[in-house]
Amino acid sequence: MGFVSTLRVCTLPILQKNPYRMSDPILAVRPLQNNFSMFRPTMPVSPVALWTGRILSGLVILFLLMDGGIKLVPIKEVTETLQQLGYSGSVGQARLLGVITLACAVLYAIPRTAILGAILLTGLLGGAMATHLRVDSPLFSHLLFGLYIGVMAWGGLYLRDPALRALIPIRT
Repeated sequence: MGFVSTLRVCTLPILQKNPYRMSDPILAVRPLQNNFSMFRPTMPVSPVALWTGRILSGLVILFLLMDGGIKLVPIKEVTETLQQLGYSGSVGQARLLGVITLACAVLYAIPRTAILGAILLTGLLGGAMATHLRVDSPLFSHLLFGLYIGVMAWGGLYLRDPALRALIPIRT
């Protein structure tokens, strides 16, 4: 009995100060929505920027689908390349990389999860760049290829997503 009354004494002042009760799910979420209202776009996306962003994003998605697909069905070149890069080159390892790549592509392709997909894709590409740096691959064709894809992914997302542009404004 003493434990229950102590619990009530500790929680009641907190609940009394909070005007949004957790029993009302709409009211419980309202403060979070108000905090993010500053990220709502004020300017519409121009058609040129929108289509440029869609094309860049589409190219990134197509590349990721192709890259993940050839790792799911690990052809001989995939496993040999993994071995040259210092990995075991097993079929399971190639398939795992394929699943991760395809998951990033799917998350990036869906508009509601595109920013999460771009963040995960940045980590994946950073790991690829670190691998190429470790084995002393050619700079512009191998090492920086992850940077090229990353710039295309974030550039395409920036051009097609007004909320991202409101979050990271470029001032002229």
